[in-house]
Amino acid sequence: MTKLSDLGPPITGTRHGGEPPCEFDHFYRCKGCGQPVDRRDLSQVIWHEKPDHKPLEMDG
Repeated sequence: MTKLSDLGPPITGTRHGGEPPCEFDHFYRCKGCGQPVDRRDLSQVIWHEKPDHKPLEMDG
């Protein structure tokens, strides 16, 4: 299983517009595997766009 840390350090971008009203709005649920994805980390977003991917194992 691929760990989140295997993707390397988070790839953060620049936000356009204001911050969302709550922390929950930084996440979406992946349609392929059902795992929550942090939109602030491009490496997570790219991983979950790959066809037939497995959920990431969270470090910690």
